[in-house]
Amino acid sequence: MRIRILALAAAGTLTLGGGLLFASLDKETRGLLASLPTDRDVLLWKQDQRTAAFRAMDRLPILAKAAHISPSPTPLALPMGEPLEIPGIDAFMADQRSAGIVILQDGKVRFERYGLDFDAEGRWTSFSVAKSFTSTLVGAAIQDGFITSLDDTVSRYIPDLRGSAYDAVTIRQLLTMSSGVRWNEDYEDPNADVAQFNKEKPEGGMDATVSYMRRLPRAHPAGTVWQYNTGETNLIGVLVSSATGKSLSEYLQEKIWHPAGMEAEATWLLGGSGHEIAGCCIQAATRDFARMGLLVLANGRVGDRQLVPETWFAEATTKRMEIGEPGRGYGYQWWTYDDGAVAARGIFGQGIFIDPARRLVIAMNANWPRATIGPQAPAREAFYQQVRALIDAEGGSRQPAP
Repeated sequence: MRIRILALAAAGTLTLGGGLLFASLDKETRGLLASLPTDRDVLLWKQDQRTAAFRAMDRLPILAKAAHISPSPTPLALPMGEPLEIPGIDAFMADQRSAGIVILQDGKVRFERYGLDFDAEGRWTSFSVAKSFTSTLVGAAIQDGFITSLDDTVSRYIPDLRGSAYDAVTIRQLLTMSSGVRWNEDYEDPNADVAQFNKEKPEGGMDATVSYMRRLPRAHPAGTVWQYNTGETNLIGVLVSSATGKSLSEYLQEKIWHPAGMEAEATWLLGGSGHEIAGCCIQAATRDFARMGLLVLANGRVGDRQLVPETWFAEATTKRMEIGEPGRGYGYQWWTYDDGAVAARGIFGQGIFIDPARRLVIAMNANWPRATIGPQAPAREAFYQQVRALIDAEGGSRQPAP
């Protein structure tokens, strides 16, 4: 898998210090205090530290500030469907270190279970699952007329990128991570761009990500090479805010959270310049991550309201770039499958899997032993196929499982 971790603290504020009182924290955090990490690098956290922190990123002010997103005034009901019996589910969840799995079909809950002392009321961090939400906000901005075209240059909306290697890069190339600008996303390399740009002290009045990335050189012609790049998702976030005149959390609440009927409050961690970290860190209930899948299945339509262009999700979830994996690709911040399925993915086992043929959504949160490496990733792919096969056996599919 080519999923990468977002360097969590664009502000460099993921360090816990002594003396902080946690008396006001809720039940998700009390009793876990001894496990909270003290190092700012999530890759160095022990597994029990991650279990404690992933459910409480937005409730530990010393970690990062967060913008709040209110629940929808009209939550989308998720009625119970026929329970889906999944052989081996207990062993699978134990191996995945699963915090939550919600499976919807035809908008009904077929399976819901939680682990790691997490529950339906809690918020788990998304990591790079947030990238797919950020992409959807681009579609919303097009629908609203704030962005004219995906073929507009990025510098049209972020003037501070003029004269840089990004000057002629289009929004479409940012969305597909094919800008051709040099970037190193190796999180175990302290000199990698993804580590260094978090330390950026921005030039006066400039976003920290923009300040760093405007200095990067070109490595390939734009649109020719796919290179996973969290910094560019952060640029997309700056672009959306610049185009709409609204913060990402405000626009997410207006365009997705409320109309799509999200039931619980969510939060979005802020970076050093006070902007949401667009490539990471939406904290939400597992059911609301699943509702995002339903919005995709509905092509962005809620009642008589079209939240994104009618063709947006068809375009966004189609392979735009080869990523070197047979049967897989990359769309507009979505991971694509050649059989028509699509996924949002985040490190340590976060994900939303969407299968339009089966009207199926699988939302999962977890705490894998390692960020991306290990048997958990292929086991999760096998789980997706197992669920598809179970549904096919019921006669609930329009096509056979691959």
